[in-house]
Amino acid sequence: MLYKTSGVCTREINLEIEDSVIKSVEFVGGCAGNTQGVARLVEGMNVNEAIKRLEGIKCGSRSTSCPDQLALALRQALK
Repeated sequence: MLYKTSGVCTREINLEIEDSVIKSVEFVGGCAGNTQGVARLVEGMNVNEAIKRLEGIKCGSRSTSCPDQLALALRQALK
């Protein structure tokens, strides 16, 4: 699934989910070290658990962040 982000440096998030488990995540753009770290931490995690942990995280004064955008992408994937 390809998710176009909004309000963050990352332009898009590519993710693969199988049986409600996150198989892979790739952030395009953004802070490479942070986004790679987030991607590796959620791989193998249940989608709902990842959403619970990431949703609502802010980046500085922004109302969203790359982890929050990932939670939005995961929510969309569940639909």
